[in-house]
Amino acid sequence: MQTTTHSVVADLIARSNRLGADPKNTNYAGGNTSAKGTATDPVTGEGVELLWVKGSGGDLGTLTEKGLAALRLDRVRALTGVYRGVEHEDEMVAAFDYCLHGAGGAAPSIDTAMHGLVDAPHVDHLHPDSGIAVATAADGERLTGEIFGGKVVWVPWRRPGFQLGLDIAAIKEANPEAIGCILGGHGITAWGATSEESEQNSLWIIRTAEQYIDQHGRPEPFGPVLDGYGALPAEQRRAKAAALAPVIRGLASADRPQVGHFTDDARVLEFLAGTTHPRLAALGTSCPDHFLRTKVKPLVLDLPAGAPVEDCVARLKELHEAYRADYQAYYDRHAGPDSPAIRGADPAIVLVPGVGMFSFGKNKQTARVAGEFYLNAINVMRGAEGISAYAPIDEAEKFRIEYWALEEAKLRRLPAPQPLATRIALVTGAASGIGRAIATRLAAEGACVVIADLDAEKARAAAAELGGTDVAVGVAVDVSDEAAVQAAIEAAVLAFGGLDLVVNNAGLSLSKPLLETTEADWDLQHDVMAKGSFLVSKNAARVLIAQGLGGDIVYISSKNSIFAGPNNIAYSATKADQAHQVRLLAAELGEHGIKVNGINPDGVVRGSGIFAGGWGAKRAAVYGVPEEELGAYYAQRTLLKREVLPENVANAVFALCTADFSHTTGLHVPVDAGVAAAFLR
Repeated sequence: MQTTTHSVVADLIARSNRLGADPKNTNYAGGNTSAKGTATDPVTGEGVELLWVKGSGGDLGTLTEKGLAALRLDRVRALTGVYRGVEHEDEMVAAFDYCLHGAGGAAPSIDTAMHGLVDAPHVDHLHPDSGIAVATAADGERLTGEIFGGKVVWVPWRRPGFQLGLDIAAIKEANPEAIGCILGGHGITAWGATSEESEQNSLWIIRTAEQYIDQHGRPEPFGPVLDGYGALPAEQRRAKAAALAPVIRGLASADRPQVGHFTDDARVLEFLAGTTHPRLAALGTSCPDHFLRTKVKPLVLDLPAGAPVEDCVARLKELHEAYRADYQAYYDRHAGPDSPAIRGADPAIVLVPGVGMFSFGKNKQTARVAGEFYLNAINVMRGAEGISAYAPIDEAEKFRIEYWALEEAKLRRLPAPQPLATRIALVTGAASGIGRAIATRLAAEGACVVIADLDAEKARAAAAELGGTDVAVGVAVDVSDEAAVQAAIEAAVLAFGGLDLVVNNAGLSLSKPLLETTEADWDLQHDVMAKGSFLVSKNAARVLIAQGLGGDIVYISSKNSIFAGPNNIAYSATKADQAHQVRLLAAELGEHGIKVNGINPDGVVRGSGIFAGGWGAKRAAVYGVPEEELGAYYAQRTLLKREVLPENVANAVFALCTADFSHTTGLHVPVDAGVAAAFLR
């Protein structure tokens, strides 16, 4: 049986990757490509004509052979004989399963008919901004003829599906000179006799549309600048974004928690500065890929860039109520007896003039991509307004796609969310040791993580190992400096939209007898741990309260907060301070739904930055054991005779922050393998 990649497939993947690598050609996970060719049937040994097409949910830029669906072309085309009409076209998606050739591969997408029924060996369906600009222009059909001549044909809007495939196939047959078509309100489709020709035709359509818009577009497609709505200076808009982000995230999470993304891209700021932005934003996006990610329209703050933060917050809350009511009315206008239940009425995109765009999703990638899609929509509006007037598909058609049974089925097939999905964590001292283990565990359980550490380079390296900026970011912080703490929390808020979970882990240890402990030793120990935890908790609490989503603050304290041992007066005293902060803050922050708990580890030697920095040698000397045996020594003095590892502490942090401990606050959890002298009384 054939195991090597078919040459047709290799060419298709290479073409797809090239087209998908340039955002001017198509958006993330948008569009699809296909190729037809002959392969050997492993059962009969005879040749069989196949259709290879990008499967459902894949991305052209990163497409591999596993992302393709392989179908028998004769069976795909035979489906025209059982097609019962546009009212029943949804059932054709399930019929594609009976056309598959072999096991494995991706599930066929709704666009499979377009690729199988069009009589061309190679077909590309893409969502380029320039092509959609023509497709959403009020006189798009006329412009198609003017821009492309007879080489590209206009296809009126039709929801993706089997009927659209039939329409395009008929248009190609009726226009033998055509190399592709503009799909009204949607995108482009091109074809070719070879893979190279199909790619060249796709690029020609895209570039020709771009050139026409550049040459004929109005100089101010969004109208003149609205007084007071221009972009704030970079530093001011970032500061205002950080101040507004927790409030906006809280509003966007009224139905279910969301992760956020912020951008102050110049194109967003230009759009919001124009006099026509309220009208255009209200019209909403058009391409199905766009509004499935961004909802039908954004929430737009209707205040000038210089409006005080307090005024913006008050107005955003009013607009959010109005947005929810409007979305509910939209659902009620179009929902039928068989429509899926409303999926939430909160905005996915929030636009703030002079500041930028906040986008939201179930994770950072989804939030980021939603923002990228709305940026695509802005580009489309710019192009359409420049050469005509932006005229997206109507509201009823948007609803038919947003609440399409096929889209609902796709959502139901998604895996269950991880325990900490949508939660945003900041862990101090997280570039090594216990902090790094905590950050790793939280990320593994679905959280977005901010690794805050005195060593910025190590923080960024640790974050990169967790999976990139959609999972973790590294920031520098000196927890004893309030300005540095504020900057770190601001970075966290701008990276992920807010905060949910804060772990006070940063620390150091000085092992000295009382008479050798200097005032500087005492101050350093308390500045980093007692004062540092206070500053982090104080500034994080502001964000948590502004969001209104509750949250968790966890202190990594110590067995020494309870147990009295020799030669560590400064360390143990500051750990006792941290332990009481837990109780005090639990009492104060409970009314906001914020839980505050502590972990009391002991003897975490392996992987510990504190022990490696000299503390281990000093403690080993105190107990009269070799430094390399200190972990084993600590283990033998416990009830369970087990060495405590950083991962054991991380497990406790994770447990405290799950729904299983939703009613627990003010608790100290020992992670010491059992030290009777440190039992809580």
